[in-house]
Amino acid sequence: MSNTAPLAGVRIIECSILGPGALTTHLVDLGADVIKIEPLGGDYVRQMTWPIVDGVSLMHLHINRGKRSMVVDLRTPEGVTIIKDLVRDADAVIEGMRPGGLAKRGLGYDDLRAVNPRIVFCSISGYGTTGPYRDLPSHGIAFDAWAGLVTPEIHDGFSAIPEHPSIGMHAGPLFGAFGVVSAILGARATGRGCEFEVAQSDAAASMDWLRSETWKAYERPQTEVTGNPSDDFERRAPGTAGMRDGVRYQFYATADGGHVLFMASEQSFWRNFCDGLQRLDLFERWPGKQYGDHAVGNDELHTVLRDIFLTRSAADWIEFGRQHDAPIAPVNTPKTLADDPQFRARFEWTSIDETGAAMLPTPLKFADTDLQRPTRAPDAGQHTDEILRSLLDYDDDMIAGLRSAGAIA
Repeated sequence: MSNTAPLAGVRIIECSILGPGALTTHLVDLGADVIKIEPLGGDYVRQMTWPIVDGVSLMHLHINRGKRSMVVDLRTPEGVTIIKDLVRDADAVIEGMRPGGLAKRGLGYDDLRAVNPRIVFCSISGYGTTGPYRDLPSHGIAFDAWAGLVTPEIHDGFSAIPEHPSIGMHAGPLFGAFGVVSAILGARATGRGCEFEVAQSDAAASMDWLRSETWKAYERPQTEVTGNPSDDFERRAPGTAGMRDGVRYQFYATADGGHVLFMASEQSFWRNFCDGLQRLDLFERWPGKQYGDHAVGNDELHTVLRDIFLTRSAADWIEFGRQHDAPIAPVNTPKTLADDPQFRARFEWTSIDETGAAMLPTPLKFADTDLQRPTRAPDAGQHTDEILRSLLDYDDDMIAGLRSAGAIA
């Protein structure tokens, strides 16, 4: 397989710090040339959070893998000129900071489209360009807390942040990457660029749309909006809260001390499970309804299933599900996931030599294209001179002058 990577020939200028830079990680993985513009001293993501791997954070190594780095002081006229020169032949500019940060430096969308009418300008921020929280400083958990995805736990009389997956800080860049590619397609077709924004808080809420939309639907009278027919139309809490007392859709402990997730809420899957066990008596006694029947509150069946699942290991139950077309899923933790056979079949860790730490590559797989392996995240300003020479034809005297003026480091 040797077809060109999907985004080969796309060039993106990224002005970001910290997590929002993940927007272009998705794009560089698919072949885009991403030039990361860093302030004097570099993006302090290199010192943020843990683990620190050989002196730099894993967050930096992952988010900025495959990119090229320039250190440019955007507070100087010379620095502004460098960015405009880069934008002339670029497809997109990413503003990964508080909204309006580039405009204050003469590098907003209106400034840049005067240089390149087809430029795509994407602003990714915490709370977006409008609203009362627009200028609030924030970090990743803030977006999930705002969106109702994570609530405080109480330990020894103190509030605490519970273990949870981060949604907004990952979903925001993913939505942004989708928008950038879509906008570039439009710009190449029409010759006209565009400006758009994505807030990581908005992205967190959008990812959890089912729960918020369910509560909104329940504001309407019960004559118009009911629960599931299989639950006798009872209005249950949305999402997993409404499934907490489920029986045919529930976690079960296994003989080896692990757990599996049983999901036979469809009548056909429930029958497959009972048939595989040679326990059709269970199906005949509790056949359930055709769709979405979790057997909520059936304590007798719950006890029977608890005892049944304790008779085999988790791996044996997964194999049982495969053989009998019964939905039984593995239950992993972030630490044990890498040992799962499905994970091992689908993911190949990058090597320490490639990226500085073992990482997961993009989950996208193309039938006729081998994507380039990710490369190590750059040091601050590692490619400054190279880019000025190769892309802008600046000579040694010009580069020396810029360095003397403090525009580059």
